[in-house]
Amino acid sequence: MNNMMEITNLSKSFKDFSLKGVNITLEKGYIMGFIGPNGSGKSTTIKLIMNLIKKDSGEIKIFGIDNESNNISIKERIGFVYNENHFYEELTVKEMKEVISPFYCRWDERIFNKYAKDFELPINKEIKHLSKGMKMKFSLAIALSHHAELLIMDEPTSGLDPLIRSELLEILQSLLQDENKSIFFSTHITSDLDKIADFITLINNGEIILSKTKDELLEEHCIVKGSKKQLTTNDPLNFIGLKQNDFGFEALCKDKKEVIKQYGNSVIIEKPTLEDIMVFYTRRSDHHVSSY
Repeated sequence: MNNMMEITNLSKSFKDFSLKGVNITLEKGYIMGFIGPNGSGKSTTIKLIMNLIKKDSGEIKIFGIDNESNNISIKERIGFVYNENHFYEELTVKEMKEVISPFYCRWDERIFNKYAKDFELPINKEIKHLSKGMKMKFSLAIALSHHAELLIMDEPTSGLDPLIRSELLEILQSLLQDENKSIFFSTHITSDLDKIADFITLINNGEIILSKTKDELLEEHCIVKGSKKQLTTNDPLNFIGLKQNDFGFEALCKDKKEVIKQYGNSVIIEKPTLEDIMVFYTRRSDHHVSSY
């Protein structure tokens, strides 16, 4: 079994939003960044994966088995880290750990103590007095203390200061030295993924726009910058989204060779970031070209 998670034609409709035919495959030993603007369907997808809400159609297989009919046994093997705090605020870190640990038959006190020490968790402090970064580290320590094979993270770095964020990313990278683990990392902070992701899946308005390796994605796209005059004399059909101002234009393009053929050396061609790719693909409001 090489696939940790396989999502096929997943759909879910609400009154004002729907997920449409979502397909995602995450292999063993990799980190997948799940990106998209706020409200694009990231949290809904995660709730469906975690079986917190019921799908309308499609299939979700985790560890090769159906996530609904094997709900309990799957959750034993998943570490779930989310942005909001789901702990009892009045309890201390130690007391909260005592509440959670019996739910996992593979709970390993030794590992929890190791992470508590590494993360400098204040064991006897009430959760309500912990900083956001400390709550996140506690969440992570819990997730890692029952030998989870798949880590699912929903906006884990949102609201954390840069130092704590980079610390968290280092921890995740070191985890993947164990090739039997995988991480599904949902975020709108794409710079976190520049450092650690192997695969990128982009969702917008409930639909998957693309899903491929990060390197491929950055390799096959380029940013083109030029003057307004160049825009009127050339056909911008192969642009993915376009920003214009009084001085010129900036666009994302999928075919570098085509750009060079069309514009020669008269434009600036740059490597995109994941942020560029997300912004240009998702601001594609009126057909090929959207200006602001």
